[in-house]
Amino acid sequence: MSTDPLSLAAVFLSCADTGSFSAAGRKLGLSRSAVGKAIARLEAQLGARLLHRTTRSQSLTEDGHLYYEHARRAVSELDAARAFLESGRREPAGMLKVTAPVVLGRRCIAPVLLRLAARHHALQLTLSLTDRLIDMVEEGYDLAIRVGHATNAAGLMQRRICRQHMLICAAPSYLERRGTPHSRADIASHDLLTYGRIDGKRHWWPPNARGDAQDIVAAARIRIDDLDALADATEMGLGLACLPNWLIGERLTSGALVHVLPDEPLLRYDVVALWPQGPFMPARLRAAVDCLVKEVPGLSCETLGP
Repeated sequence: MSTDPLSLAAVFLSCADTGSFSAAGRKLGLSRSAVGKAIARLEAQLGARLLHRTTRSQSLTEDGHLYYEHARRAVSELDAARAFLESGRREPAGMLKVTAPVVLGRRCIAPVLLRLAARHHALQLTLSLTDRLIDMVEEGYDLAIRVGHATNAAGLMQRRICRQHMLICAAPSYLERRGTPHSRADIASHDLLTYGRIDGKRHWWPPNARGDAQDIVAAARIRIDDLDALADATEMGLGLACLPNWLIGERLTSGALVHVLPDEPLLRYDVVALWPQGPFMPARLRAAVDCLVKEVPGLSCETLGP
C-alpha cells in the first residue's frame, strides 16, 4: 500500500463513503487491516484524528469532515485531469472494470470485450458476471451492462447497445400434454416457469396487444435464477417460459422449443451500457461502448434488433 498522501486520501474517502474498513477494502481490493493501517498513516501525517472508531461503527470527527471536503475536491480534480488526458488518446489503455448479467455477459458481452483486450495490449480488463444489481459507483465499476427499461439514475450516462425480444415458448411435449394457449387469457391456466429474481406469483411477462409488459396472476411452478437452466427446464417440457430470443434461437430452429402465440407483438427490453457521468470519457471506455454497440447484435442466433 502506497504511503503517498493522495493514495491515503483515496482510502480515507472510500472509508467515509462506505462506512466501514471492510466495505472500503472490498471496493479497493485491500484487506481490512491494510485499510486500517492506511488510515493510521494518514492521521499520523496530518497530526489529526479523522475517524471515531468503535467495534461496531465509525464516524467522521470534526477534523475528518473538514479534510473530507478538501480531499474529495482534490481527488475529483485529479480524476478529471486524468480523464482529460485519456480522452485525447486514440489507443485504449489502463484499467476497465465492467459488470454484466451472467448469461448475457457470457454469451454476448465477454466475447466483444475480450476481442477488444486482444487488440489493445495496454488495456487491462476486469469483467464481473453477476445478476446482483450492484451500485457501480460505490463498488468502483467503470461500465455496467443492464437489461430493462431506460433508467434515469442520477450521475449515470447511458447508451442503448441493442434490444432483446422476449418470446413465450414451450417444448412440443408440454404442448401435447397440456394443449397450446391461443390467447393471453389462456396463459394463467398453464404451468409457468419463472426467472428467479421475479416474484413467483406475479410479474410473469408475456406481451399485451401493444407489446407492453402485462402481469399474469398465477403461481409459478418452477423458479430458477439462471436463464440457461430455465431454458433447459422449458425444453424438458415442464412448462411455459418467457425467454430472450438470443438465448433460444438454436432451440427454436431445431424444434426443441416452440414459439407460443407467435402472432402477438413481441415484448422488448433494451440492453444498455451505463457509466458514471464525468467531464470527459476515457478512450478505453468509449472504445468498449462503441464495440458493444457495433458487435453485440450480431452475436445472437436471431438479431437482437436495432
